[in-house]
Formats: sequence, structure tokens, C-alpha cells
Amino acid sequence: MSNDSRSYFLLSLGCAKNTVDSHSMAQLLEREGYRGSETPNEADVLIVNTCGFIDAARQESIEVLSELAGEKRSGQLLIAAGCYPQLIGAELSKQVPGLDGVIGTRRWMDILDLLNRIDGRKQPEPLYHLPGEALTVGSDEQGVLRAAILGTSAYLKIADGCRRPCAFCSIPLIKGTQVSRPPEVIVEEATRLNDLGIKEIVMISQDTTDYGHDLGMKDGLPDLLEQIAAAAPDVPWIRLMYAYPGCVTPRLIEVMAAHERILPYLDIPLQHAHPDILKRMRRPASVEWVVETVGKLRKAMPDIAIRTTFIVGYPGETEAEFDTLVDFVQDMMFDRVGVFTYSFEPNTPSADLPGQIPAEVKEDRYNTLMEIQQAISLQRNQAQIGRTLPILVEGYGDGISVGRSYRDAPEIDGVVIVEGQLPVGELVPVRITGAMVYDLIATHVEGKNHD
Repeated sequence: MSNDSRSYFLLSLGCAKNTVDSHSMAQLLEREGYRGSETPNEADVLIVNTCGFIDAARQESIEVLSELAGEKRSGQLLIAAGCYPQLIGAELSKQVPGLDGVIGTRRWMDILDLLNRIDGRKQPEPLYHLPGEALTVGSDEQGVLRAAILGTSAYLKIADGCRRPCAFCSIPLIKGTQVSRPPEVIVEEATRLNDLGIKEIVMISQDTTDYGHDLGMKDGLPDLLEQIAAAAPDVPWIRLMYAYPGCVTPRLIEVMAAHERILPYLDIPLQHAHPDILKRMRRPASVEWVVETVGKLRKAMPDIAIRTTFIVGYPGETEAEFDTLVDFVQDMMFDRVGVFTYSFEPNTPSADLPGQIPAEVKEDRYNTLMEIQQAISLQRNQAQIGRTLPILVEGYGDGISVGRSYRDAPEIDGVVIVEGQLPVGELVPVRITGAMVYDLIATHVEGKNHD
């Protein structure tokens, strides 16, 4: 069968960084003549780009692969891609019988080579392609646009992997150390996104603030931001995700504050607020830095929305340490907070720590912190009432339009609900008239952009 008559079904699980890899594989397949299929039963090749970050994600990956394997018709190929096979290797075929091929996250660009090898195989056993080296940049990317375009927003990946030593995290095991993409390539892609009419570029990697370290750059992210802003003058929103504590520099704050199109929004996953827990996590333990830096961010950008995440129930977390976290959340008044219960990750340093917390205690602490943050989020949202803000309209139905303000990152934050039909994919001014815990209510304002 020629590639021109073959079709593929690609399902992406997990985070936006995975979504970018999925879109990149799709570009390679379509360049070779494959056609995309909306449903698995109509496709010749089934690809699941898996997530292996936490146990729940791994279970979802197994369930999806197993379901597709069980329904696979004669002649269909099933490929497991991404993080989970990179993490467990040949064990995957024991968990999911019926796989034809396995390709890891570090060499997604070899998907066509893998399919060609499967076509020529003489035995039915799955073929594995899991090189350990993280060669994911430059010419290896084969000229694909390393972005996932969703409507008029685009996730633009600037690096892959992570060199941080966090004790609870399996990302370095899966992705390897950080590999930054060449700045000139990223800037060229920003220009392409600009020319496509994209309204929002969301810059992502495992640690955006570490960008350029492996290329010999010091504090490389601010320079990259300025280059992207210059290369994409028609993109009104540039959003930054995944800043590492201790690495939000004065220069980064200065660049964000100086450019209106670089949104006053920052995601800084802090994970905890007690120094002893942070040390056991192998994370930056200076809570004073956090307080000072958040103060600098709010002084430079009074309307900035700050998002963070915390882990509760980390091994050995005492009631006193949890109470410190509660007090910290109440004092800092973050706009957005994600809370996660600690997930046991095999082969990570935290797996060997004593004092594993019972599931019911972790759940109680999760509920307590979420309840506190919900009240804070409501208060922060209520403070928006009366403001006129542009929103990026993402959908319309049942007489209402739904969009996002600068305070809302795609898929993880809230939305703004507006009565009436607004143009999808456009920035439209609205006046905020009501607030809920996560979402805002607004009315359309003619002829005004923002306060």
C-alpha cells in the first residue's frame, strides 16, 4: 500500500508539550502522503502519544492502548509513542499485547522510519525505537513547525527535557537533560505563526527559564522573548509558562513589563512552602526569594496573574509543614493554584523516602488547600468586576460565547462567559460584570479594548 492511500489516527495524551510532539509527527506523516483520520476504525495506522508523568496518566495510557489493541482489525498498525514507552521500554508490550511498534519521546521524528521497518518486518513482534540520546533539535526536526495550533492559539516548544534534580519527578528519566532549540529556528517559527494569523503564542518547555543554558547563554529567555515579540508583531498575546523558582530574573521581569504583548501572566510551580519539605524535594528552598520575587512582579506589573502548583502529602510531610503551606497560600493570594496529591514515582529519589503519607490524609490536605484557594480565587475574580478586558473568543453555543482573558492560560485556567455571539478566534473587548470561583461573566463592549 502506498503512503498516498494510507491514513493515520493520532491521539495525544497528557500535557501541551506532548501535543506539540503529536502535531510534529502528524506533519511528517502528511508530508509523506498519509491522510489524517478522525476515528480509529477508518485508519491504517493508530498512534497514541502517551503520558508517563504520574500513575494516573500511565494507567490512562495503558487503557487507551489496550482498547485500541482489542479492537484492531487485520492490517491495522498500533504504535505506542512518547513518554510512557520511553520510561518503561520493553515492559510495555507485556502490559499491552498487540502493539506493532514503540517509539519514545526523544526520537518522535523517526516515526516514518519506524513504520517502514514495521512494513518490512518478518516477525510479528513489536519493533522498538527508544534511543537514549535526546537528539531533538536542529536538523533532526526535519523542518517541521514545533508548535501545536489550536484555533488561533499556538503552543511553541522552545526546549525539551530538564536538568533539575526534583526528587519526585520522572521527567529527566523520560526526557533526559534539557536541550534548547536554536533561537533562530524558534524566531523563524514565530514569524510563521504570525503569518498564519495566530493570536496567542504560548511558550512552553519543561523549564522555560532554563532556556539557552546548554547553548552557553546566561538568562537566555528574556532575549528570546524580545526576539519573538519583534518577529511576530501581529501576534497580540505572547504567554510564558513553566518558570522555575529562583530563575525569574530582574531582566525577565523588565522585559515582560516593557512589552504590552507579553502578557502579565506567569506560571511558577512552587510545589511547597516549607523549607524542609522543599529540601527533601530537592527544590529551591528559599521561600524569601518567592515572596520578594512575587512582590517585584506585582510592582512591575500591577495586574499580573500568577499561577502556581503545590504537592500535598509528600513523604514525611507533617501537620506543621502542611500548616505552613496553608498560611503561605493565604498570605500570597495567588490568582491560580493547582493542587496535586503526591504520586509515588518508581526510580525517583522520593520513592525511597520514609514517611509515606496515607491516601486519606493526602486527600484531606488536598481538599483543605483547594477550599482555601477557591475562596482566594473568587476574591481575585471579584476584583475584576468593572474592568474592560479583551478576551480571545474560543467558542459559541446556546446563546453564549466563551473566551479567555490574559489571566487565563488555555486548558488549565478559567473562561469568560459572554451573552450573545462573538467572532470566534478574535480578540473582543468585554466588561466584567460577574465572578465565580474560576470563571468570569461579561458583556460585550463596542469599540474599546481594555482599561
